[in-house]
Amino acid sequence: VQLQASGGGLVQTGDSLRLSCAASGGTLDYFAIGWFRQAPGKEREGVSCISSVDGRTYLADSVKGRFTISKDNAKNTVYLQMNSLKPEDTAVYYCATDRVYQRLDPCSLDVRDYDYWGQGTLVTVSS
Repeated sequence: VQLQASGGGLVQTGDSLRLSCAASGGTLDYFAIGWFRQAPGKEREGVSCISSVDGRTYLADSVKGRFTISKDNAKNTVYLQMNSLKPEDTAVYYCATDRVYQRLDPCSLDVRDYDYWGQGTLVTVSS
């Protein structure tokens, strides 16, 4: 499966963006999808994920109350709605598929649990 992340851009503090992660060459129905981000000079970190089994979602503490992950099975696309953006949200955002088929545990925000990665989309939040 190939993932294409899009929707990034330059915004101001408090603005919103919606990122999309579109899959081709395979279905997202059976693998959890995670959103990750990497700021300059920092390690890649998990932002949010959505389970393929029951649709449960998980958000990193830093984005709770501001970001929402959702999935459109018909479009084979996962979205990350980002509201109330802050300068510290500035990063390249990536989506990825879980290594585990139909993971029964809650979805993971550990980068080591993901294998197929999209190319990333840059989000810049100015103060």
